[in-house]
Amino acid sequence: MASRRAATHRPAPAAERPGGAAAVTPSRAADATAELGGGGLAIATSRDAVGAPTHRGWSPVAAHHRWLEPFVLMALTSGCTHGYAIVGMLTEIGMTDAALDVGQVYRTLRDLEQAGQVVSSWTTGTGPARREYTITEVGSRALDEWAAVMKERHRLIAEFDAAYLAWVSSHPGPSPLP
Repeated sequence: MASRRAATHRPAPAAERPGGAAAVTPSRAADATAELGGGGLAIATSRDAVGAPTHRGWSPVAAHHRWLEPFVLMALTSGCTHGYAIVGMLTEIGMTDAALDVGQVYRTLRDLEQAGQVVSSWTTGTGPARREYTITEVGSRALDEWAAVMKERHRLIAEFDAAYLAWVSSHPGPSPLP
């Protein structure tokens, strides 16, 4: 089991970050870490000044790569849907330059279901039976945490980009950019 790492850097309070306040309200995010189902590890590694979850850096908190989780949960916010519809949504937004690994999407759905973040049921109609997935309240709280994680990652990318552009503009010689 992966151990939880303490954040090595305390994030700036939400009011001091670009974009102002946290993406999720503290009241909604306050208990999300403790209440994620399945006994899994929390997504966030710390909380900011208003109690919203944050995650400093890029390392996954869990033992497996979790990048698909927030996108799968977001795909389910429009209502219940089946796995191939989720794959279609992820392909449409350009999750990868190559073909999306359908098996990874289904493994992610299974993991989310085991964590209580989604539920599924078999439906029939025209064509073969298929499994339909729906986000749960636990999944909604996890999505709140993922929104805070994404906001922090966005801030980190913006910091890197600004520092890089400052270096490029002050660095004599040919531009390192193609």
